[in-house]
Amino acid sequence: MKKVVLAIGVALFLAGCGAINNALVEKKKTVEYYRIFDIKTNADRFAVAEAASNGLGRNVNSANEAMPIPNFSEPPEKPGRFKLFDPLAGSKLAALAASGGSIGYKVATCEGAVWTAKANRSISGSSDLRLTVCLWQYKDGYHLDAYATFQKLEGGIMQISRSMASAMVGTPEEWTEKTFLDIVRTIRKETGAEITFLEGYPKLSGTPWLDDSDE
Repeated sequence: MKKVVLAIGVALFLAGCGAINNALVEKKKTVEYYRIFDIKTNADRFAVAEAASNGLGRNVNSANEAMPIPNFSEPPEKPGRFKLFDPLAGSKLAALAASGGSIGYKVATCEGAVWTAKANRSISGSSDLRLTVCLWQYKDGYHLDAYATFQKLEGGIMQISRSMASAMVGTPEEWTEKTFLDIVRTIRKETGAEITFLEGYPKLSGTPWLDDSDE
């Protein structure tokens, strides 16, 4: 019996040491988010785009927006969808990034969208949050695609200060989600749209875009 208790104690000690060692390892993680919403409204694309711009502007430091002339006379049957590509694919830099465990430098494109935006936000505890938003018009309404990526550090001797900063101003994940949701919340508020979440990663729980909170 004593041997069993001793074995359990040693196992717990080693597990604790492993946890401590893991916490002391500084890790750089690349995080990706995307959300696709369906928007039903009688508002024209100019009103929807303006509302999307207003929602985006609440959370970013800078943004480049464009409203291309549509390449259709009548809205298509189906909306477009954002695509990802790596402009460095096949290069020595891409090979080096892959060997270091990186997912590469991904860029989201919005070909055929009636409004696009690329924006940045500086967030404590991570490299800059980079966002791309695409608004597609189709015969039954609009789709809004939003993609974001950032890098964050975890662990190491600076983790305590990073955790304290995140507790005060929010984590990069929280800011990413807030930015996406503020866009569709503003569209809903300014155009009276009916908005449905279609797909995304990570999983989105509930219907937080129906919350009109100004927090």
